[in-house]
Formats: sequence, C-alpha cells, structure tokens
Amino acid sequence: MKDFKRYIVTSALPYANGPVHIGHLAGAYLPADIYVRYLRMKGEDVLFVCGTDEHGVPITIRAKKEGIKPQEVVDKYHELIKKSFEEFGISFDIFSRTSNQIHHETAQEFFLNLYNKGVFVEETTQQYYDVRAEQFLADRYIVGTCPKCGNTNAYGDQCENCGSTLNPTDLKNPHSMLSGEKPVLKETTNWFLPLDAMQGEIKTYIDSRKNWKTSVLGQCNSWLTQGLQPRAMTRDLDWGVKVPIEGADGKVLYVWFDAPIGYISATKEYFQQRNDGRKTTTDNHVKSGGWEDYWKDEESCLVHFIGKDNIVFHCIIFPATLMAYNKGEARQFVLPENVPANEFLNLEGNKISTSRDHAVWLHDYLIDFPHRVDEMRYVLTSIAPEAKDSEFLWKDFQARVNNELADILGNYIKRVVDLVHRYCHGKVPDIHKTRKEIEEQFNTSETTLLLDKLIREFKFREAMFEVIDIARKGNQFLAETEPWKLIKTDAEKVNEILFKSLTTCLMLARHLYPFMPNTAKQIIHQLKLENDALDYYSPISNHLKYNHPINGSFIIFNKITDEEVEIQIQKLEDKKLSNAVEEMKDEKVSDGKAILPFKVTTTFDEFSKMDIRIGTILEAERVPKTEKLLKLLIDTGIDKRTVVSGIAEFYKPEDIIGKQVCILVNLAPRKIKGIESNGMILMAENSNGELAFINPSKEIDNGGSVK
Repeated sequence: MKDFKRYIVTSALPYANGPVHIGHLAGAYLPADIYVRYLRMKGEDVLFVCGTDEHGVPITIRAKKEGIKPQEVVDKYHELIKKSFEEFGISFDIFSRTSNQIHHETAQEFFLNLYNKGVFVEETTQQYYDVRAEQFLADRYIVGTCPKCGNTNAYGDQCENCGSTLNPTDLKNPHSMLSGEKPVLKETTNWFLPLDAMQGEIKTYIDSRKNWKTSVLGQCNSWLTQGLQPRAMTRDLDWGVKVPIEGADGKVLYVWFDAPIGYISATKEYFQQRNDGRKTTTDNHVKSGGWEDYWKDEESCLVHFIGKDNIVFHCIIFPATLMAYNKGEARQFVLPENVPANEFLNLEGNKISTSRDHAVWLHDYLIDFPHRVDEMRYVLTSIAPEAKDSEFLWKDFQARVNNELADILGNYIKRVVDLVHRYCHGKVPDIHKTRKEIEEQFNTSETTLLLDKLIREFKFREAMFEVIDIARKGNQFLAETEPWKLIKTDAEKVNEILFKSLTTCLMLARHLYPFMPNTAKQIIHQLKLENDALDYYSPISNHLKYNHPINGSFIIFNKITDEEVEIQIQKLEDKKLSNAVEEMKDEKVSDGKAILPFKVTTTFDEFSKMDIRIGTILEAERVPKTEKLLKLLIDTGIDKRTVVSGIAEFYKPEDIIGKQVCILVNLAPRKIKGIESNGMILMAENSNGELAFINPSKEIDNGGSVK
C-alpha cells in the first residue's frame, strides 16, 4: 500500500436489532481497532468511524416480534452495542447511528444527486405483495427455497446457508413472514442503479486492486463474470430514509444504499461535534481539515473492515454509487483502497446463529468474565478467520489464556520484575554498554520491521504470534543466561541481562498495545512508567533511566478454571434446549404455515427426539472447589441419576431437595469436574441472567413426559 496523508477507516455498521457477538467482533471490529491503534501509534492521521444501522427489514421484524415501535428497538440496541464496544476497547472516534437527522439528510442528498444526473432507471416491476397483510413485502419478509443450495429457509435477499445473494423472485415456494401466505406479484415503481451499464467502470476499479485478499477479489470477479444487473435503490416500506422526490410516498431508500453513506454522515457528525467544541472519543490524533479532506482527497486512504457476507455491497454497490456521484463534481469521493473482509467464526462445532441464540454475546461475556477483555481480544486475534472460516472453542480459549498469556507472557513480565527487585534493589540497573546501542537493536529488529509489514497487510493473526514470541524468547533468554547463578560471579553481566529484559518488557508493551491495550498499560504500570512510554518513537532511554524505581510484580492473567469453561459450554447446551422449547411454544400456525413471530430453526420431528421428563431432586450438594456447580441426584421415574448443574449461585442445596424439575434424560453423558453428568435440568433465565426452575404447576408422577 502506498503512503497516504490520512486514513478513513470504517467497520461494518451493526444492525440495531439485537446485541453483538464474538463473531461480529472477530470479523469487523477487532481487526479494525488493531489496525487503527497501530496507525495512531505510528503517528498517522486516521479517523475511525462506525455506528448502528437502524433501517431495513430486520429492525421491523424485531419490532413486530416484540410488539413495539422500530424506534424503540433501535434505541435499545444502539446503547447496548455501543456500550459493548466501549468495554471491549474498540476505539471509534465516533459511533453514530443512521436514524440521526444528519444521516437522513446526507443519504437523501446522495439520492437526489444521482436522480438529478439521470443515473437511476425508474422501473415498474412485479413485486411480491401480501394480500392478507395488505402490503408489499421487503426482501427479508419473504422466505423460500434457495435455487442454488436447496435451503428451504432462504430469505428474499440472501441465503444464509450458502451465502448466495438473491432476489425474492429467485426463491422457490416463497411465503410471507407476515401471514405465512404465498405472496402474489403486484406492480410497483422503484428506482434502480444500473450496475449493468456501469460494469466496465466497476471492473476497471476491481482490477486495479491487485493487493486485495484473494477471497474478496474472487467474489467480486464472480459477480462480474455473471454480469451485473440493475438493483433497486428504493423499497416499499414505512421505516427508513424517505425517498426525497414527488410520487414516492410510502417508499424509503434501500438499506444497502443508505447504510454505507452512514460512514460519510458519521464523519460529518464527528467534525460537527468537533467544531461545536464537544468532546469526541480520541480526536487528539486527527490532524487536518474537515470531513471532505478525508473523503474527497486523493491522498486519503479509505479502508472498510467487514465480514464476507458484505463484500458485494462494499466492493461493488457502494463504489458504484460513489462513481456515479463523482461525475461532474469538482471534489470527488475516494473509492475504497482496501476491503480486508474476513471469513466467518464458528462456535463449538456449529455456525453462530442469532436466531438460535447460539452465540457468545459480548455483553454476556463481560458479565461472566469481568476484567478479561484482553483475553478475548487475544484469543479472537489468534484464531481470526482471515483466510478461511475458523472456530471458537471454550476449551481452546482456556488453553490459550492459561498456556500462552499466563504461562508465557504474564510469567515473563513477572520474572523480570521480580529479578530486578531481587538483584537490583527494584531499580533500573546501570550498564557499561551504551543504552543507545541496545535501543537501536530493538527499533531496527527484524520483529519490529516484520510487525509493521504484517499489520499493514492486515495479517493480524500472524502478527499476534510474533508478539507473543517475543515473550517466549525472553523466557528462553533468562533460562539460558541464568542471572540467578551469574550474580555470584558477574554482577555487571546480570545488570546487562536485566536491562535488556526490562527493555524487552517495554517493547512488548508497545507491540501489544494495538492488540491488548489494557495489558500493555498493566506492563507499563509494573515498570512505573507513564502511558507516553507506549509512543513508538519515544526513546527507551527517556523512560528506563538509571536508578528508575519500578513497581512490584503482580499477576496480569489469572488462569481460566475448568468450572468456568464447563459453565459456558453448558450454557450453550441449555440455550439449544430452551430455544427449541420456546420455538415450539411460540410458533403460531395458520393453514400449516407459521406467521410472526416466524422461526425457521427446527422441525417437530427434531423436537420430538428430546426426551424431557418430570423428576424429583433427592439429593443436592456443592461440587468441591467450584462456586457455581451443584451435584444432584434425581429420580426420573426411569432411574435415579446424577446431574451436574450450574445453579449454585441461585439455589442452596438444602432448599431444593424434594423439588420437581424438568430434565432432559436422553442427553449424551458428559464429565464435569470428574463427575459424569447424565442429563440436563431445564431452567428459565431472565434479562439479569438469573435462573429459575421450570416445573409443573401441580405434582406429577416422576417420569411424566413433557410435550
């Protein structure tokens, strides 16, 4: 990538129809944050913008499901998402929202610019209409069979099974999510972006981006090979940015037309706040101009961080929109310089699914693992799905935290600090070898140069390995030099060894900062330095001065226990069961078809495989050396069996003996803390994470089936 005067970096706008999970974090937000933090450390002029996408059908579906207005939905989830990102240290300069007036005005101005230039093609087409609901159906309100993979639960705009982008009329056997009825085709007028007429220009642009990921270029070229088709930029919907022309009542801008413009409106809002004297997030590194300097200057670099499901919108549709806008303009929008889209992160053997609640939600993780943000940042970076889908496993999470962070990184920092206190009175030692020589060795080291190359090429997974390898080699250096033995014969050599080790600790903090900012600051604290020591260009000698006292050591990373991991695994299992039960309970049927709330996640046959029975707790005791686990003996009417359940923080053992519960009896046995657990207790969970038994309203014989 060539040198640029400034950078505008974006992460995909998350839909404000639910919380965010670790798949989102690994795909678009953590990689962007690492990149931005690194650029800032190197003194680059960079602006990092994002915000919630608050339009589109997923919002209206959530509102209908919860029986509230769309605005109430987006208000709720905007705050939850924003807080989750803040607590995970995602350092946006601004986190805006597309429901803001400045966004509506910006998106409408974009539409009018293209409309007045005659770019759009006005077409009257046949669109699906729900006669019973008396409204046209947006793409996501239509479900049917994917023509490419046969998935019977594909949406009208995309098949989530094979990832194909679709049009509603592509679906086989379509039906409405509003009524369950088969929709009819009815005429409506919309405005189309003629991508077919722009294919040559778009292809030239894609061909010029030879440094893009192979997967990104492959998807773009696949679209181009098939031949681009006109795409409607307006929709018949009552929620979104109103189409700003006469005769467009009841129509809004297509969410994928207005959402990327959200990056521009957020930038405008950032500078508006700045000019008004309002506090912005991290604007001390932003050096120049106003919003147009970032978006309309050939020396500006635009980088989009997204997941692979958003490639076509960021690499073809949004650039095409910018190209159309630029025609005849004195100052022209820059096109994306790079779009380092990631693949998907899976979870415990299955795809992450928001509809099935098969996910690790960021806000839930923060409750269960407070003050362990960097541990998750580290693991997600280490398994980042940069080139192919990857998988998050709780056992792997535990192993990486314990073996790599605690035993290698944390152990190295503690060893160095303890040795300095033991042999140098807790102060930076004096050495005869010039500090400048040692400092230059670090600043020009192969690792430092390699990290710069890897991060600028978006290879964060590999870069993270190189950083941890510094600590690994640091431990090896101490083992080989054995200062605890050498102190008896060569104290001067020990001083040199420990000064080098302290320098390594400082460089580790600097290299870690983009990936694990809290950890970097903890290392700096142990060295009793200020945060300015993290400045890449600040001489080491300015901080590790002779006789500088350092703080005592402390443990940076506590190990993850087996109990903590088992609880998380059990929570996912519990969600699978409760989700299946809830779906069967909530599903409403009309003429054999489900209506809202519409859930296409299981079948009756699948649910029938679960053998759920009434049982009575005969014995209960705490599992030793755990805080949340109880060992229960339950009479299931079939037998008396042991079940380990993570309910100790909600129930005392003596209070639940004799209580009737619902138990899944045909669950495969699992060992938890060395105890074989044969079944699972069904529990209800409220919004605060508190658990309660699900039991019959009157006494039922043990072994009674739950249907």
